Amino acid sequence: MNPDQLLQTIDALHAMKNIPREVIFRALEESMAAAVRKRFGEGEDLVCTIDRESGEVTIEDDEGVYEFEMSELGRIVAQTVKQGFTQRVREAERDVFFDKYEERVGQLISGEVQRYEGQDLVISLGDVEAYLTREDRVRGETYAPGDRTRVIIVEVRKEGSRVKIFVSRTHPDLVRRLFELEVPEIADQIIEIKRVVREPGYRTKMAVLSSDPKIDAIGACVGVRGSRIKAVIDELRGERIDIIRWSDSLETLVMNGLGPAKIHLDNIYPNIERHSVTVLVDEEQQSLAIGKRGQNVRLASRLCGWDIDIKTREEFFKDSEAEAAGNAQREDAAKKAELEEAEQDSYDDDSYDSEDDLESEDGSAAADDTSEATAG
Repeated sequence: MNPDQLLQTIDALHAMKNIPREVIFRALEESMAAAVRKRFGEGEDLVCTIDRESGEVTIEDDEGVYEFEMSELGRIVAQTVKQGFTQRVREAERDVFFDKYEERVGQLISGEVQRYEGQDLVISLGDVEAYLTREDRVRGETYAPGDRTRVIIVEVRKEGSRVKIFVSRTHPDLVRRLFELEVPEIADQIIEIKRVVREPGYRTKMAVLSSDPKIDAIGACVGVRGSRIKAVIDELRGERIDIIRWSDSLETLVMNGLGPAKIHLDNIYPNIERHSVTVLVDEEQQSLAIGKRGQNVRLASRLCGWDIDIKTREEFFKDSEAEAAGNAQREDAAKKAELEEAEQDSYDDDSYDSEDDLESEDGSAAADDTSEATAG
């Protein structure tokens, strides 16, 4: 291959695989040097250099420059160069893909369903394939080859000469990115999504806050006649979404988070030591606050970061009375134990005094006996 053809080949590889020209030059230089060292049994000091402008190849070591053409080295050397170069190009291509998609971790991407590999669903992203594992798929969602879907990139790995990209449909950030796509105010950072909690396929709670008092955060996310939130729900295949207003006040956030149940602010009692909140509700609101299988209160608890206990007033007063009775019993038991301990201490003191008296009497009797013996 003459120098002009060599440069054309390198430019073609650069354009086709998006690998930097310098990386291709170095890969070719290293593979050529390795093949020549193997052919002549030379040491590591032998290097190959390709002129970036002219394409001329120079091979040299500490003793000088080797004067020969690459074509003179034979088919075996050419095959060795090809194999080494191909391997290095694949590694370079892997690094390009890795760097490209590692920067996109957490971002939304659209792909086409290709096939199943065991439990994993393979999705084509255009220039690379991604894997949607069983754990990252929403229960009940089905896919067929050719279907298009949106996913969130969660992890990028290097495995040998390949790059494996893992995506998810269950991650809470999927909902966040979909709203960023549908709501310009979120993309412009006028509205901030403070927190998203989700039970994939069933329900999501999202807390939002507007930095502009003229813009209603909830209304902007819902859209005219629900157009914006409907687009997100359709992408999530019918998953229910509750949008609530964020608050720095724990009581207000709990009240908003337990919607659609109606909660009065005065009926929320935080316990800082236990990091829990007791919420009193009317009987007709209790099932709504708890939700189906505890889903509503569970999501509200995760949204607020505190444990939430829902009780009716009757349950609360019964528990309070039971707790008061339990405290009284514990106090009585403690007092009784103190009295018993005091009586035991008193008994021990009396025992010690009796023993001392007995010892004194024994000592006196012994002294009298000694005196009598002496007098006799």
